[in-house]
Amino acid sequence: MLQPAWSALVDLVYPRLCCVCHVPLGDAASRWFCRGCEEALPLVEPPYCEVCGEVYDGAFTNEFRCANCSGRRLEFEFAVAACRAEEGARELIHQFKYERRLQLRGALAALMLRTLEEPRLARENLAEWLLVPVPLHRTRELDREFNQSWELCLRLSQLTGIPATKALVRVRATDTQASLDRDERLRNLRGAFSLLKSRPWRPRIDLHGRRILLVDDVFTTGATTSECARVLRREGGAEKVVVITAARG
Repeated sequence: MLQPAWSALVDLVYPRLCCVCHVPLGDAASRWFCRGCEEALPLVEPPYCEVCGEVYDGAFTNEFRCANCSGRRLEFEFAVAACRAEEGARELIHQFKYERRLQLRGALAALMLRTLEEPRLARENLAEWLLVPVPLHRTRELDREFNQSWELCLRLSQLTGIPATKALVRVRATDTQASLDRDERLRNLRGAFSLLKSRPWRPRIDLHGRRILLVDDVFTTGATTSECARVLRREGGAEKVVVITAARG
């Protein structure tokens, strides 16, 4: 009884604000967004590529693979995002990631619950899966002071009960990917990730035969997540890796 009363008092003194437009939220509004901003979110809706989740306009009635994925070997099963990286969603991620507004992890994780409703995931017993973050190189994480993917994992675990664990480490800093084509991106990332080593105070979790939800904030080309999935499957023995993100770039 104490927690609801305390929450009500906090909301009275510090009323909840829409995390996009910052207007106070009424009792009937969403926890994170006012009605207008919630309705304006660029949600990912079918049709989209069955592999990378790229959204297409048009009337596709069957599953399809986009031109970017055709003839390309990706190590994850498929990727699905909650929103397109546009407008309010893009601004939320920018503020969370670069302005250190960690409170926004709650809003982004709540949006990411939509990815778990994707039909191929909805029929799974996700309590038996693992949430694993895409790691940052230690110098980048020290500079940023947190790993946005791990923060999303933790909040998703709280919301769903799916266990979260750090299974990967980024062992090599890589050149910027922006100017590289698809094949160059894959070569640039080869050997950048490895399994997190076991330590006396931190035994490595057994990934053999496990199904993994690989978590990141934004999916762009899939090069990073594919390399992470390759390590999880080929070195860790994971059975399946599915990528879930807050946004699709």
